[in-house]
Amino acid sequence: MNAPPAPPHDYLARLNAEQRAAVETLDGPLLVLAGAGTGKTRVLTTRFAHLLMTGRAQPHQVLSVTFTNKAAREMRERVGSILQRPVEGLWLGTFHALAARMLRRHAELVGLTSSFTILDTDDQQRLLKQVMDAEGIDLKRWPPNGLMSVIQRWKDRGLTPDRIPVAETSDYANNRAEKLYAAYQARLVTLNACDFGDLPLHITEILRTQPDVLERYHRTFRYILVDEYQDTILVQYLWLRLLAQGHKNICCVGDDDQSIYSWRGAEIENILRFERDFPGAVIVRLEQNYRSTQPILSAASGLIARNEGRLGKTLRSGRKDASGERVRVVSLWDSDEEARMVGGRIEEARRDGQNLSEIAILVRAGFQTRAFEERLITLNIPYRVYGGAKFYERQEIRDAIAYFRALSQPADDLAFERIVNTPKRGLGDTAIAALHRMSRDEQVPLRFAAERLIQTDAIRPRPRAALRELLEGMTRWNAALEKEGHVVVAAQVLEESGYTDMWKNDRSIEAAGRLDNLKELLRAMTDFATLGAFLEHIALVMENDDNSEGAKVGLMTLHAAKGLEFDMVFLPGWEEGLFPSQRSLDEGGAKSLEEERRLAYVGITRARKYCTISHAANRRIYGNWVNSIPSRFLEELPESEIMREGGIKQAPRIPSSVFSAGAPLSSMRRPRVIEAGAWEVDQRPEREKAFSVGTRVFHQKFGYGRVTGVDDDKLEIEFERAGTKRVLDRFVEPA
Repeated sequence: MNAPPAPPHDYLARLNAEQRAAVETLDGPLLVLAGAGTGKTRVLTTRFAHLLMTGRAQPHQVLSVTFTNKAAREMRERVGSILQRPVEGLWLGTFHALAARMLRRHAELVGLTSSFTILDTDDQQRLLKQVMDAEGIDLKRWPPNGLMSVIQRWKDRGLTPDRIPVAETSDYANNRAEKLYAAYQARLVTLNACDFGDLPLHITEILRTQPDVLERYHRTFRYILVDEYQDTILVQYLWLRLLAQGHKNICCVGDDDQSIYSWRGAEIENILRFERDFPGAVIVRLEQNYRSTQPILSAASGLIARNEGRLGKTLRSGRKDASGERVRVVSLWDSDEEARMVGGRIEEARRDGQNLSEIAILVRAGFQTRAFEERLITLNIPYRVYGGAKFYERQEIRDAIAYFRALSQPADDLAFERIVNTPKRGLGDTAIAALHRMSRDEQVPLRFAAERLIQTDAIRPRPRAALRELLEGMTRWNAALEKEGHVVVAAQVLEESGYTDMWKNDRSIEAAGRLDNLKELLRAMTDFATLGAFLEHIALVMENDDNSEGAKVGLMTLHAAKGLEFDMVFLPGWEEGLFPSQRSLDEGGAKSLEEERRLAYVGITRARKYCTISHAANRRIYGNWVNSIPSRFLEELPESEIMREGGIKQAPRIPSSVFSAGAPLSSMRRPRVIEAGAWEVDQRPEREKAFSVGTRVFHQKFGYGRVTGVDDDKLEIEFERAGTKRVLDRFVEPA
């Protein structure tokens, strides 16, 4: 049999000096501060291979922890590529996968057997509901997902039911959360099951309380490698610290400037205190960036330097074309004009041969995507939404539109079926079956069948009363349409149906964003004269949506963009209250401000060649128009690295030094408001239109063009695609 080919000897030669130092520093604790685009994956995989090739460790003696299965697969493949052979017996995987592997070896120490079941989120919620029912908890007032969030927070912090300190207690369910947590954990043991939060919690408890087990792993693992250390939660940090007490050969790779997941439990303090946890630790800074041009890196570095909670590094470009163009900062009249600007520049880039898949729009909040989605559809530019559904495909938007369709089109059975028990009204399978049976027997749409059904005893009194209440509401809303207008009625529908209360009572992380999306939907309706016109627009948008394969513009939140990179990046909405997020500042103060700044840093460093930041004088925030203050982050960008465009007069840019972290946006001026029950939907601020010959304009149907003649409010326009047209000035906007 032929011997396997010898491993290549030039694998270290491919590293720069910083990367090589990180690979060859093998003894003792090491923290690698890997700036954006500096080759951290290459360092991790090469270090792993180097440990094996130098004989420092056998494959099973290296514990290598990643945050995603994809990263684990990539590391396995790269290590095998360097060694030119598959590597077996590795302890390589995500925190949860490795914790589960360990726990199956020692399950009896926490009352389980090695064949324990891992519950998914749905099973976890069902079990919590059973536990709460047994304790007589009002599930409408205290939904199970709220308790699930409380318990998960405790597990993320490594707290078992008997070890919750006073500072970590919760008032959920009238201070009964700790008792419910204990009952839930006992029920899990009875079922021989655990949830995902239990995996690191149980194994950390075993290592903390069983010295013989801990000593066994100290002998097993001679080296520990950890990726994305800045994103670790407390229980993961405790697990790693216990395992590293043996040889102390732990290498953590991360970037304190990219810690943006505190809402998931991640604690930046884990990376900031590394030197205190491991005295004598070596710190290697990877500062040569191979992704972005120098102006982009300098702009990002100047911004992040304002943070106090960081270990510090300065990125320099390793690109051959490092000079590049400066970051563009564009001021615009309003968020609609912003969407047109972004769409226009993408269209221009496409004409110049730019691959659409190398273009991204990164927003701070999910509701911002709607304006850009509609603009891209209008321009026939294909796009994809990363990390979530497109705006009109989101659950809460589909539910709301179903209400509006059922109101506008009584014969729309699909819409009525979707909303009849959303939110839950006590209409079980029996009641729904009776409704369908009545519809078939009488050969009438479901809504009319429901009106007949409530006159009978075919369903029980409670669901019959709930169905009657819904139908009375629809009659009332239909009558109000002409008098109140479709926007006000739409808001009333969402409120009076109980739909918004359903999300207000939802304690999940996504609930607040869903409410924001509903407000944005109501704001979008103000652009249409009637409910029918709006629903027709939605149908056309969905029909024209591009589902083909091929290159597409990326549209996503800043959080979803971490780890990605693009030639051209647009960063819209840089105004106070939106970015930095007022909600985050109110909840977290100065600490949250620093995380918001890190999020801005992440956004800028996604760009390889071109980065455009924009802000608007008038912004739709959570459905309402406000006169915006430019983000404090814009003042913190070094002037030498940016180009300012646009001459819109805005509220003055206030130096960041006069802001407190959670300062209220007292200078935001509110335009005229449509009162809609508990909702408020503002009208778009009017902009004085001064069209003259030569002005470039945009028309919803004909696209871009240039004014060639003006006659009072009538314009003659030479459109780029549609030829010469005469239109009224109110149907075009300055482009």
